[in-house]
Amino acid sequence: MKHVNNNKGFTLIEIMVVIVILALLAALVGPKLMGRTDDAKITDARVQIKNLETALKLYKLDNGSYPTTEQGLGALVTKPTVGVIPKSFKDGGYLESSKIPKDPWGNEYLYLSPGEHGDYDIFTYGSDGTKGGEGKDIDITSWDTK
Repeated sequence: MKHVNNNKGFTLIEIMVVIVILALLAALVGPKLMGRTDDAKITDARVQIKNLETALKLYKLDNGSYPTTEQGLGALVTKPTVGVIPKSFKDGGYLESSKIPKDPWGNEYLYLSPGEHGDYDIFTYGSDGTKGGEGKDIDITSWDTK
C-alpha cells in the first residue's frame, strides 16, 4: 500500500508573508483614505445646502416669500405659526425627509432671511463650529458654494 500525504494547510511562513503584505497595504492606503473624510463632509454640507435652497425656492413659489429668520428652516417641514403664515403650504412640507438635516458635524444649519448676501443666507461654521477658518474648518455658505 502506498501512503498518501494530504497536508493541504498553510505553513506558518506563508501566513506570516500574507500578514506582512496586508500590513504594508494598510500602511500605504490607510492614511490616504483617512484624509478624505474631511473633504467628504465639506462636500456633503454643500450638497445639503443646495437641497435646502431648492426647498426654499419651492416654498417661495407656493407662498410668495421665503420663511423669515424667526420661522427658520423649520418652516420647510412644519407650517409656520409665527410671522407671515403661508396660505399655500404644501402638505408634508418641502423636504423629502420631513426633517431639517444637521450639518455633517452634527450642528444645525444657520439661516437668515433676509440675508446679508441675498434673499436668504444658509451656512454652517464647519468642523470647528466657529466663524471663519480654513481647510477642514472652513465655513460652508449658500453664497459661496463651489
